[in-house]
Parts: sequence; C-alpha cells; structure tokens
Amino acid sequence: MNYLNKNIKTLRKRQGDTQEQLANKLGIKRSLIGSYEENRAYPKIPVLQDMAKLWNYNIDQLINIDLAVEDPNELEGADNLRVLSIVTDQENREQIAMVPIKASAGYLNGYADPEYVGQLPNFHMPLDELSAERTYRVFQTKGDSMLPVPSGAYVFCEYVADWQDVREGETFVVITLDEGIVYKRLFGDLKRDGHWEFRSDNVEYDSYLIKAEGIKEVWRALGVLSFDLPDPDSGNLHSMAMMLADIKRNVEDLKKK
Repeated sequence: MNYLNKNIKTLRKRQGDTQEQLANKLGIKRSLIGSYEENRAYPKIPVLQDMAKLWNYNIDQLINIDLAVEDPNELEGADNLRVLSIVTDQENREQIAMVPIKASAGYLNGYADPEYVGQLPNFHMPLDELSAERTYRVFQTKGDSMLPVPSGAYVFCEYVADWQDVREGETFVVITLDEGIVYKRLFGDLKRDGHWEFRSDNVEYDSYLIKAEGIKEVWRALGVLSFDLPDPDSGNLHSMAMMLADIKRNVEDLKKK
C-alpha cells in the first residue's frame, strides 16, 4: 500500500507547518502540496528527496510505512536514501535524458552519478502524455527479443519509485546488475516471491528470473519511437507467434499440474 499522500499530511502537521509553509521550504507551489495530500498528483523525484531530507526519512519509508502509527524512533534514518540523478535546463526544468545503445554499458555504472547522467543526450518534449510532475528517460533497445518493437527503437519510460506499483504483464526497462539494461514484460510479485519473471514478446526467447537484490532501477514503458517501418505482414506473423506462445505456456502449465 502507498502511504505517501497520508505521510505528507501527517509529517507536515507534526512539524506544525501549513501547506503554504511546507511549499516554501520545498520551493514549490502551495497548490502542489494540496494535490499530493489528496492523492491527485505524485511528487517528482527531486521533491521526494527534499521531503526525505526535511523529515529525516528515506523515500522508501515515506512511501511504504504509515508514519502516523509507526514509532519514528524505531525507524532508521535517511542513510539509505536512494538518489535518482536528473538533468535540468537553465530554467531548472527537468529534461528527458536519453540512453543510446552505445551508452548502455556505462549507464550501469553511472546511473546514480549526476555528472554522468548530465552528459547523456537530453531534451524537452511538450506532450500532454508526459506530465511535468513525473521523471522520464528514453532507452534505446538492442536485439529482437521484444518484437514487434525492433532493435534500435527508443522506449520512452516513466520512473517507478515504488516497485509495488509494478503491474503484472506490463513492459518495463529494468536496470539489473547481471543483465544490464533489459526491456521485458514483468510477471510475479517482487515482495512475495523475491524476484520477477522477465518475459520476451518474441517466443524464441525463454523467460528467466531476476532477484530483487539484482535490480537497481525500474522504468515503466510508455511509448516507442522507431525509424524501422514494419512490413505489412509483420503484424499478422507476430499475432500468430503470440498465439503459439500462449498455447506453449498453457501446455507447460498443464504438464506441471
């Protein structure tokens, strides 16, 4: 369960601040505080980081623990605060950083380094589908494991701060220690099972498991930009492949039972 909106209100009142006073401390508009507390909007990562520092909690605690009922003295401090590096322009507007194929290996080592992320190509895209309250990143794909998304396509992603928000069957770009940057369809419950199952849309690739400790970042895929125009028949072939994959999985499930 996500307690962030409730915790913002709880900790603001615990400090004796009005919404206006908290907004001034965070350097944002008062109306945003109201939106956060009413669960109509979600704070951007830099705002979450400022909240964590202000109240001496880490982001995971702000999101996953009901601080109105837990004893704050029994919780660890903000030592484990995980910082997401972002890129801003001269007007302090957050930009969308892009990770091309040639930067994939370096990203695994530099994803938490503000200097490295600042050197990545970045841009602003004024689309209604991209909220100013979210953090986005673009990853270029490599290989044919997620056909019909071709190799070299650019996947637009939204940062997932709370991994419990991952919905089974959706596609994500995940930064992993062993596999690097992977674009897959996720299945399973990380909190219950301790791992996710990573599945490809291309039936020629087998699924595999990655444990929680091997995961560094999770980005929900929102859309794809590709300069590789599809064949007229590729859609039909892909549909047939998906049907065969479903049949194969059903047969495997029946064998297990």
